[in-house]
Amino acid sequence: MYYDHAGIEPKWQKKWIGSRYFNYKGASSGKPKYYMLEMFPYPSGRLHMGHVRNYSIGDVVSRYYFRKGYDVLHPMGWDAFGLPAENAAIENGIPPAKWTYSNIDTMRERFFQLGFSYDWDREIATCTSDYYRWEQRFFIEMYEKGLVYKKNSEVNWCPQCNTVLANEQVEDGTCWRHGCDVVKKKIEQWYFKITDYAGELLDSLDDLKGWPDHVKEMQRNWIGRSEGTYIDFMLEGTQKKITVFTTRPDTLMGVTFASMAVEHEMAAVFLEEAADRDEMKKFIDEVQKLHLETRDDNYEKKGYFTGKYLIHPLDGRRVPLYFANFVLAEYGTGVVMAVPAHDQRDFEFAEKYGLPVQIVISPENGELKIPLTEAYTEPGVMVNSGAFNGLRSVDGKKAVSDHLVKAGKGKVGINYRLRDWGISRQRYWGTPIPMINCKKCGTVPEKIENLPVRLPENVAFSGATSPLKDMPEFYETVCPVCGGKAVRETDTMDTFVESSWYHMKYCDPRSEKEPFSKAEVDHTMPVDQYIGGVEHAVMHLLYTRFFTKVLADLGYVSFREPVKNLLTQGMVCMETYSCESGYLYPDEVYWKDGACLKKAGDSPVKIGRVEKMSKSKKNVVDPVELIKKYGADTARLFVLFAAPPEKDLEWSEDGVEGCSRFIIRTWNIITSNLDMIKSSRKLPENVEDGRDLWSKTNETIKKVAEEIERFHFNTAISAIMELINACYRFKAETQEQKDVLADALKNAILVLNPFAPHITEELAELCGMPVLAETPYPDVNEKALVKDEILVVVQVNGKLRDKLAVKPDISAAEIEQIVRSKDYSKFLSSGSIKKVIYVPGKLVNVVG
Repeated sequence: MYYDHAGIEPKWQKKWIGSRYFNYKGASSGKPKYYMLEMFPYPSGRLHMGHVRNYSIGDVVSRYYFRKGYDVLHPMGWDAFGLPAENAAIENGIPPAKWTYSNIDTMRERFFQLGFSYDWDREIATCTSDYYRWEQRFFIEMYEKGLVYKKNSEVNWCPQCNTVLANEQVEDGTCWRHGCDVVKKKIEQWYFKITDYAGELLDSLDDLKGWPDHVKEMQRNWIGRSEGTYIDFMLEGTQKKITVFTTRPDTLMGVTFASMAVEHEMAAVFLEEAADRDEMKKFIDEVQKLHLETRDDNYEKKGYFTGKYLIHPLDGRRVPLYFANFVLAEYGTGVVMAVPAHDQRDFEFAEKYGLPVQIVISPENGELKIPLTEAYTEPGVMVNSGAFNGLRSVDGKKAVSDHLVKAGKGKVGINYRLRDWGISRQRYWGTPIPMINCKKCGTVPEKIENLPVRLPENVAFSGATSPLKDMPEFYETVCPVCGGKAVRETDTMDTFVESSWYHMKYCDPRSEKEPFSKAEVDHTMPVDQYIGGVEHAVMHLLYTRFFTKVLADLGYVSFREPVKNLLTQGMVCMETYSCESGYLYPDEVYWKDGACLKKAGDSPVKIGRVEKMSKSKKNVVDPVELIKKYGADTARLFVLFAAPPEKDLEWSEDGVEGCSRFIIRTWNIITSNLDMIKSSRKLPENVEDGRDLWSKTNETIKKVAEEIERFHFNTAISAIMELINACYRFKAETQEQKDVLADALKNAILVLNPFAPHITEELAELCGMPVLAETPYPDVNEKALVKDEILVVVQVNGKLRDKLAVKPDISAAEIEQIVRSKDYSKFLSSGSIKKVIYVPGKLVNVVG
């Protein structure tokens, strides 16, 4: 019987969707819940292998827990707002909404083709007013609670796009789209006060036991709590205070200069007063073009003397003040006290600009001398510090801080690297910010009962500016306070806002009177297993934690963390192919006599390193073509079998072929034994005739369950392959042996089902078995796991020399008797066995 994946797979996809096997029942189900969620996709319209891998991982786990008796929520939706839709509108001359909804239809069909077990009745798209109306409500309630504010801030501005650019859209100081110079511009922006939750966001990371350590560490570093001292320096010749923040007040007497961010509020004043204004402005402009993440410890340190001096708060000496390209206005106070003897970055800067170095911390059992070759950054004893000399640095921190506080020149505090979340976007395709500007009342929120503020979808979009600014029918309104003429906000929200709460909306997606039912959300949340890329560690995953805490404080939910367990899957990678004209697609090359050649012209092809699949480098595989050729089950099986989910997966055509052969082998052995399977009898509680295969079957059932729960899909699939191989080797001659083989094949269908659902449903139907989507995962017969013999490894002086088949309950004395009867003395230099050590059930160590 031929395996026709092109006919079989659509048949079962239609049946699953039509029957709603995978619909979540919620609080009324009476079953334990399991919430499986993969990060929802942007509807680009194109499916890539990263999608196949990410969503196949979640589907295996969902199908497993469905069949383990859980009420599983496994939803799908679309992160539908964003810049790509606007770019497509410009290129194709169609409204972003039309492009987006068309892509959603295409991608939904692709997900159908892969057989994913989604509850499609809960599908959401963030670009619909049914979704974002509640987001606007949250915004207003956050505003009323003091968690939203507006301020002037400096942004990347493209004069040709006429909009703000994210840091990621600035390439070497130019616009990624037009190549024109990006300028810094101050405009009013809306912010969420995520810093109000910085402490809780940091402290509660310790409670996330199911999160990878590296993700938690990335969030800790991003939040960046520092406990230290704010110290006031006076600006020479003025009454102006310049405050620094330091975690090392014990080094205060070692300050020889100070460094200021070029974005500091005083920078414009210094520039105006500078005699060398043109040169200073040139430096400031150069620094401002740098991406913030570039201005780190690895970047070349550059500075420019402001012409100003600060007055040291302890001894009154003059401290030169420099602009420095590594100081960020958004971190601390935007000014850093520089101690070159005890900070490597300051040391390098001082050497470059000929600034003095003053040692104020000496090793407890040693002495430092000028000139230093590098900064001494370890704790020690305070020296050259006046009244504080002789104090250990750890005690000196408190002593210096106490002195400054008492003198009114400082205060102890906590500083966070985390900045408030700027959510304004001067773009069209996003959630309208529900604020209104009234000349009489100022900026006020829209009335809750007037929500949603709808985004017009049928717009002419040129990309030159947001069409909302040219649509009086959108922005002309009345003030909700005084009733007079007013103007709507035309900025839209950052798309990360939509993805910060979507997991809650899935719990009650069709609610019309509230964002969602609190009872349903409290029953279903938190997400039991979340799957997505590590690139979201400090953006989406931090924002969703913040948003959950806000919604808890607003009374919408009773929990404060959204995700119990997190898996960050690896990338799908492939080698690149290139020639003189550029990169080539894999189907443009072929192999001959060990050489890689271009099909058009037979010219040599250079094979590059294995790296993430990328359209720009053409090292991509189209999942649609893969499904056409091999079927969805083969595609799923390969991405699950080729590597552990948290590791990068290297694409291999041979690996795909291997998975296809396994699918066909499974099909062939079962379809060639259909009569035997249909006529087989239920096995007794204990089996003797065919016990080895019976044991193997139950070992596989247990192994696959354990490995799915540990996300070790490759070893689970390997165990199923071993079972199929054992079935091929097994000679069924007696009726009991035939019953054992039939049982093994039926259980192979059952355990393979989460990985390859189409072929297994078809095989189950051919065998007369019920629909697998409603069939429990098989139980393990523990009696089958009791073995007559076990293999014990024999090591002689630590080297593997033999394996012994023995009774499971064999004693140490019996083992020793067997060992001494063997000829192991030839492996011993002494020629005789001195000692036999037995580790029950595992190994024997023979010592000579």
